Amino acid sequence: MTGQIVETDSRGRASLGRPGRRYLMHEESDGTLVLEPATVVTELERRFLANAALQAQIDYARAHPGQRVPRRSRRGR
Repeated sequence: MTGQIVETDSRGRASLGRPGRRYLMHEESDGTLVLEPATVVTELERRFLANAALQAQIDYARAHPGQRVPRRSRRGR
């Protein structure tokens, strides 16, 4: 991979290419800035991804739709 010179604007900003992309940035001890592509995850998504038991329940429910318990409609109240 060849190097690329990046010039900042008058406010110290540099274009990273395509707009709308997010990066997690950290600075190395020598001043090097490292950008890693990042995805924002909501707190609810993070909690779901950390809950293996809930994921297993959902996987089981998807694999066994005949055992599903229908929910009552809220419209009839």
